[in-house]
Amino acid sequence: MTRTEILTRYRRLRQISKEHHQGVMDIIAPDVMLNWAKRLGLTQGKNVVLESEYEIILAEDLATYLARPGRSHPLDRYARAARLAPNSDEAIVLEAMRHPHFSLWRVERRHETAGLILRDLLRGGEIRLIDEAMEMNARPGVEMAARLLSLEGFEMTARIIVPVTRDLMEEVFDRAPALRRSRGDVLARDPRFAIGIYRAAVATGAMDSVRIKHGRPS
Repeated sequence: MTRTEILTRYRRLRQISKEHHQGVMDIIAPDVMLNWAKRLGLTQGKNVVLESEYEIILAEDLATYLARPGRSHPLDRYARAARLAPNSDEAIVLEAMRHPHFSLWRVERRHETAGLILRDLLRGGEIRLIDEAMEMNARPGVEMAARLLSLEGFEMTARIIVPVTRDLMEEVFDRAPALRRSRGDVLARDPRFAIGIYRAAVATGAMDSVRIKHGRPS
């Protein structure tokens, strides 16, 4: 595929992803969102207080991708309600959303046609990310935490990226020392790790430096 063809396909799937994420948020109860915001340190009493517009996306990501104990997964409930046509673009994106992978990533280089090559810092190996804004702005060596969706030969960000620094990682493991015993895929799949990354991002003000936008982050 040419660069134009790849980006055209990416934009189509990105728009569907935005619509799905909004649809899932529509079925999540306000008290669930408030609880996630509280766990991330974004509340004062019953009010959500933000230092950055991106911080609320962290809570939305957790509300979308993590099920509460004893409750069905939000994406499963959404899938049952949506009743998407099999093999449609909408079904393809939703299936990717139901099987995301969270990890720490480092930008290695630009892909020769379109996108970026990222290294998975927890599992090893490289993936191809298509993201127009990041391709324009992210330099080799930049590290981040993100939940990615596997699509048609490339990956796409699910909701939001978190810039990773030494201070942020120290905050994660200081608050959740049990995570120090995990490595690789086990650590990446542990919901406490994503929660810890997001909580540390709020505590350290990491989201203040995020300036890469796709309109509203999605």
